[in-house]
Amino acid sequence: MSDKFLDKAYDLETPEATLEHYNQWAASYDAEIAGNGYATPGRIAQALAKFQPEMGEPVLDFGCGTGLSGLALRLRGFETVDGMEPSAEMLAQARSKGVYRKLTQIDVADSTPIPEGAYRLITGCGVLGTGAAPPAVFDMIMHALPRGGLFVFSYNDHALEDRAYTGKLNDWLDCSAARLLFREYGDHLPGIDLKSTVYVIEKA
Repeated sequence: MSDKFLDKAYDLETPEATLEHYNQWAASYDAEIAGNGYATPGRIAQALAKFQPEMGEPVLDFGCGTGLSGLALRLRGFETVDGMEPSAEMLAQARSKGVYRKLTQIDVADSTPIPEGAYRLITGCGVLGTGAAPPAVFDMIMHALPRGGLFVFSYNDHALEDRAYTGKLNDWLDCSAARLLFREYGDHLPGIDLKSTVYVIEKA
């Protein structure tokens, strides 16, 4: 199988280029990612379950893509998962999995797509990073969470090397606006020897 989409995924420089790339990739995304051993969705679902034993509360899967992250959440036992995603083609793939209560297409130009306080549990699986959502999305998600809300997300090796991304996390932690509950470095896409850190942070 050609890895042409995955190879290009970390070089995208604008939201428009990213959207176009993922629209084109949607039909073959699951197969290509699975072929590289995509591990982060399961790791995020497991991390959330560690701090959220009540499985009935809704979870927002932000940047849900084709729904692999929502599927992992449902398999881990979370009963109600909503998804938000800018790519219409990715959303079509997510819808076909039948794991979401509600799916919403968002505009990449919308700076506040999540209604404030609408979700206490938000996940971002592979969403924040080079070639994906810009660093400002981190602040947007944190502002949308209520006090005590949990954000469970991943930074892959590319994002971990970029201070624009790691700096956003540190900004929230250093001023005690959030506290770090969990951090674990492990497999992301072992097929291309890419790892990620999964975090659980709580808004103070």
